[in-house]
Amino acid sequence: MSETDADLAAETSEQSQEMRSRSETDPIELLREQGAVLRLPEGPALDAEDFNVEATEDETMILNMGPQHPSTHGVLRLMLELDAETVLRTKPIIGYLHTGMEKTAEELMYVQGCTNVTRMDYVAPMFNECVFSMAVEELLEIEVPPRATWIRMLMCELTRMSSHLLFLATNGLDLGAISMIFYGWRERELLLAFFEKATGLRMNHNYIRPGGVAADLPAGWREDVLDICAAVEPRLHQYDTLLTGQPIFRERTEGVAVINAEQANALSATGPMLRSTGVSWDLRRDIPYQFYDQVDFDVVVGTYGDAFDRYAIRLNEIRESIRIVRQIADLMPAGDYRVQDKKVTPPPRARIDESMEALIHHFKLFTEGFKVPAGEVYVAIESPRGELGCYLVSDGSAKPYRCHIRDPSFANLQTLPILLRGGLVADAIAAISSVDPIMGGVDR
Repeated sequence: MSETDADLAAETSEQSQEMRSRSETDPIELLREQGAVLRLPEGPALDAEDFNVEATEDETMILNMGPQHPSTHGVLRLMLELDAETVLRTKPIIGYLHTGMEKTAEELMYVQGCTNVTRMDYVAPMFNECVFSMAVEELLEIEVPPRATWIRMLMCELTRMSSHLLFLATNGLDLGAISMIFYGWRERELLLAFFEKATGLRMNHNYIRPGGVAADLPAGWREDVLDICAAVEPRLHQYDTLLTGQPIFRERTEGVAVINAEQANALSATGPMLRSTGVSWDLRRDIPYQFYDQVDFDVVVGTYGDAFDRYAIRLNEIRESIRIVRQIADLMPAGDYRVQDKKVTPPPRARIDESMEALIHHFKLFTEGFKVPAGEVYVAIESPRGELGCYLVSDGSAKPYRCHIRDPSFANLQTLPILLRGGLVADAIAAISSVDPIMGGVDR
């Protein structure tokens, strides 16, 4: 071996020995020098006293949870700063779905708009269609026939039941009650089967449209929805037995992911997130729309603002929706299911085969659309996750100049840093599930 090679080997050996020695004495410092330890970008320094821990910065660790994690309910990524298993700081990171639906809306005619927005909150698609249609109707200054309005209420309340059943199913699964995923899926299937019968599709229906609904309810609809109510209601008592009275489930949810009313209001949280803190706020009652002022129902409110309250609220809101659906079945009037304004509504299908004028009318309506007077409007309704709003700007053409959706999942996700602070990593699963976010609405 040459003298140069010998010197190089000796130097390498000394460096290896030094790295091994430093690794044994201070592995964190060594990793930091090598760039292996991540740091959260910006943000205020944490006060360890707030969490009853005595961690120093050198003892914390950054952990990525998601975006592929099954318990993040979609493509949600959380950057967690941990001291052992205690969560000190959380940064939700979104944008992995990136559908661009609001920008797409500017290139679609109003008659096509519902096929776009229905895919935002894909667990509660009827609400997306309803709020968009109501905003367009406000700009058009048209009044929807009473039957169409009652049909919309019926379909939305059935969708609320479907959405909350899916929450119960996935919430149980996330917390270890694996049987709940089968039970919640079973009951939800009854509702999806009815949606398919009424609209032709199980999800993303394009059923509620500007001017009314796409088609009248199918024959036997009343018996169908009453049978669904009769089947779901007693099974809610089974869920009570399986989850509400289960000691492990209560340990995983009571006092976990707590938020108070002041924090929830400051972060614009709505729906069960807000009502769990004791704030009785529901747009169906407090700012009535459609015919909700003609039906009786209770607004379910929590006390402690924890994960258990949010579970209990959604469970009992299914009971209230059943109550509303039964009233709608009795109050449903006869009449038109869509407005009879030829500028907005296509001719009946049978007329297309009989009249050239009807065929031309149909063709022009679906190729050129209808023009909406210039203006802007904001309409909000109560979705299963809170206030769902649609802000529309029209420039007088057949396409929106601007469409923005105020999705409650987007606003409610802001509460995660508060919900997780000071809790355990395992509680992060319960916290995310209790928010019930749908990432299609967040990354719209």
